[in-house]
Amino acid sequence: MSRARSPLAAAGFLTLALLAAAAVSQEPKKAEPVPKKDPQQAVEPKSAPGEGQKFLAKFVGDWAVAKTFYPRDGGEPRATKGTCKQEMTHGGRFLRSEFEFEADAGKSTGTGVIGFEPETGLFTSTWVDSRQTQMSFRKSREKFAGEKIELFGAVLGAEPTARKSKTVTTLEDEGKKIIHRQYSIGTDGMERLMMELVLTKQAK
Repeated sequence: MSRARSPLAAAGFLTLALLAAAAVSQEPKKAEPVPKKDPQQAVEPKSAPGEGQKFLAKFVGDWAVAKTFYPRDGGEPRATKGTCKQEMTHGGRFLRSEFEFEADAGKSTGTGVIGFEPETGLFTSTWVDSRQTQMSFRKSREKFAGEKIELFGAVLGAEPTARKSKTVTTLEDEGKKIIHRQYSIGTDGMERLMMELVLTKQAK
């Protein structure tokens, strides 16, 4: 038969338990890590994506491309087929587009990057491809209204002889089709369609 504990022993055990609990509660808490300062913040403040990025995100995916080029001399338009893969990069701030075309002259590739500045409401884009060794820059002139992206050719520095151009991009068929048209702008201000890209979204 087990012996019953005496009231004194029970009180001793209770005292030890209370002392142990008090010791645990009095342990110093670890200090929260202090976030490191970003020395670049003073010169290049961080900015979050805006409404323009939400629109660009609709372009993400794999696309079949039908390209039509309209010669300046009024000759027959030339059609080319290709593919395009588009994805948002750098924390959802930019849309990168990788194009690939197959033509009689061989394969050609191109890379486009477009971003949106919430502070100004304007888009800026760059383009490089396997045809030339120069970069193309474009920028919108009016704030984004939510329906289309309109960009105008831009140059770094003063180049009065640079060709003037405009591109208009719209999203159609409930996001399943992108229409991209590029125009040249004459000295008289008249616009002529140079190229049209029709991107059709591919099923996953």
